[in-house]
Amino acid sequence: MIDTPPPARDALRVASVPAGHPYVRHLQPVDDSALARAVVRLADPLPDPSEPARWWPPVVLDAGWIAEHAAEVDVLHVHFGTESYDLAHLRRVVDAARAARLPIVHTVHDLVNPQLVDQEPHLAHLGLLVAEADGLLTLTEGAADEVERTFGRRPVVVPHPHLLPLDVVAPTGTAHDEVVVGVSLRDLRPNVDGPGSVATLIAAAGLLADAGRPVAVRVDVNERVRDAAALAEVRALVADAPGHLDVSLAVHPRLADDELAEALADLDVVVLPYSHGTHSGWVELSWDLGVPVAAPRVGHVADQHPAAVDTASFDAGDAGQLAAAVSSLVRARGDVPARPGSAARRALVAERRDQRRAQRDAIAQAHLAAYERAVVVADGRPVPAAPASARSTARPSELVS
Repeated sequence: MIDTPPPARDALRVASVPAGHPYVRHLQPVDDSALARAVVRLADPLPDPSEPARWWPPVVLDAGWIAEHAAEVDVLHVHFGTESYDLAHLRRVVDAARAARLPIVHTVHDLVNPQLVDQEPHLAHLGLLVAEADGLLTLTEGAADEVERTFGRRPVVVPHPHLLPLDVVAPTGTAHDEVVVGVSLRDLRPNVDGPGSVATLIAAAGLLADAGRPVAVRVDVNERVRDAAALAEVRALVADAPGHLDVSLAVHPRLADDELAEALADLDVVVLPYSHGTHSGWVELSWDLGVPVAAPRVGHVADQHPAAVDTASFDAGDAGQLAAAVSSLVRARGDVPARPGSAARRALVAERRDQRRAQRDAIAQAHLAAYERAVVVADGRPVPAAPASARSTARPSELVS
């Protein structure tokens, strides 16, 4: 059985893949209400109980698990984690859901998987899920356009919720005189171009210094990375930076979520280091913290907050464009910039927190509607044919679980 309290009567029980991801945790309304009680998100079955924080590889994405637990679930909602399995495995999962009359909802977070170099398996997974899902969602209009062009089906757009928890004190940074521009390389996963991003940022800092608008460059990276050669290049780039520039590198253990937010809040501008991708949780965390974002033109990152004055785009590798983006972001709020540690930053963070709280209800309502539509679609599908052996031994009522 799934270790989740029984839902309120008529609540939809949703098995999210994964349930433990911050994105999924923030799909529910903040406060208790009829809307909040309309959906119960089931906890992740753990692949290894000795590691309770690890949900991958996702246990729910298994034909045997679905066959065994179908009576405990009303909707299967796939977000992340399909890269743990091959296409044949995922096909069996879809077939098991069909046999169990279990609706499938899929949110297209990534048209290009940031965890992978070879995108062919991911595109094959997407093709299957987009075609077979009873409900299809994505996060931006640009991504919806691309899904429709690529796969011939348009998802419903539901924006990304906040990442910074609403029940914690939001850091607003420490005041400083210099303009600090940072880039976080994290663990140098496949879609992070550490050397390219750092080289471009140092060159942009040189252009800004020449124009009389100097900035301090802060590069941080985890001490355990996936690409040691890239880290060595980053170290060399920082060590060889021109002496008149303020460039530093911090190598540290993986930061906890609160430490990550505090470090980000100290920046005047954050530069995203992506070489490929679709959407960015980093953009959402930065928005929650009031930190302006300079993002390479990758995927649909710029569509996540299209009306925001504190998001600017540049072509990856173009130092001139990055320098212009940083300069525009620093000046974006005119005479009262929301700099770290300022009253304006505190006010901006408070305003956005109120907006995010209201947005949670809208996002929850959109998901409830998607689940209800998916149930109707799945109920209208033909009953799958049972294997010959089942037809010969089972009563008709037992052919569909």
